[in-house]
Amino acid sequence: MGADDGASSSSLSSSSAAVNQTLVLLQSDDPNSRVQAAKDIRRLTKTSQRSRRHFSGAVGPLVDMLRCGSAEANEAALAALLNLAVKDEKNKIDIVEAGALKPIISFLQSENVILQEHAAAALITLSASPIHKPVIGASGAIPLLVNILKFGGQQAKTDSVMALYNLSIHPDNIILILQTNPIPPLITQLKTCKKSSKIAEKCTALIESLVDFDEGRNVILSEEGGILAVVEVVEGGSVQSREYAVGILLTMCEREREKYREAILGEGVIPGLLELTVHGTVKSRTKAQKLLRLLREKPYPRAEIEGETLENIVCNIMCCIDGEDQTAKARNMLSEMVQVSMEQSLRHLQQRALSSCSSEVALK
Repeated sequence: MGADDGASSSSLSSSSAAVNQTLVLLQSDDPNSRVQAAKDIRRLTKTSQRSRRHFSGAVGPLVDMLRCGSAEANEAALAALLNLAVKDEKNKIDIVEAGALKPIISFLQSENVILQEHAAAALITLSASPIHKPVIGASGAIPLLVNILKFGGQQAKTDSVMALYNLSIHPDNIILILQTNPIPPLITQLKTCKKSSKIAEKCTALIESLVDFDEGRNVILSEEGGILAVVEVVEGGSVQSREYAVGILLTMCEREREKYREAILGEGVIPGLLELTVHGTVKSRTKAQKLLRLLREKPYPRAEIEGETLENIVCNIMCCIDGEDQTAKARNMLSEMVQVSMEQSLRHLQQRALSSCSSEVALK
């Protein structure tokens, strides 16, 4: 055996001994030793996938620590479990099967801010697994997460939004979320956060799911600044957030155009929609164009508008808009849209010409 092989073997042996020693301390009768072992596991598993596998045997003892009355032990154990669950599906399953959900959900109601934050963060990770979404939804976590969204600290609020988004992907959970009236605090988050942030993206994704229901649409309309907050994401959100935001407004108009059209137009949505028709993703462009058609003064039958230019549709809408600044902004965007449209058409013609030339050469 070479020197390198010997060194590698020695390193593995030393690592294995350290893992075993930590696991022994984790089950010690001394509370301080257990807390220190949990902190060591948290540190060692923070960035190492291999360490998460090595310490998989710690799940049971750590879950037991969640049930003790010591806040320090609870915090240390929950932080360690959180790191063990990151990108490790087996550990996630083991954590839930060991009975961790009940104490974690109880910590959502804790007055200990750190414990509450750790609990919300743990639910983000655990709810990322498809098999856990219905289990967590049925456990009573959703009303508590929404309560944190209303009254918790900022980090806990952010984590609650992320966890609720993960849970909302399961169809049964979206009904449970809707019943907790989450849209007002989601709108509050949208008003205060950076529009291109991850939390804005998850807030708009959640709201888009909720506006499929009458209750969701009515709350956005009645909530002060609700539609405006969505329009601001259309204008300044990330690529994905803008797609969700225009989807919210489109769903509202598709379901009850007469009820929502004036409110949406009144918040100055046209410039943002025009920009999306030029610079948005394929989905965003399609949604923005559909919404512009629905926002026109008179909804025409689909067959009648198929051949109509988007420019004419926008001009029709602008005639009904009050406010010189808004109209001027829309006209500037329209000019840019026409210019881009002309450039795209020219490129298309050039490509067709090149294709034709290539075909002629090939035929020769």
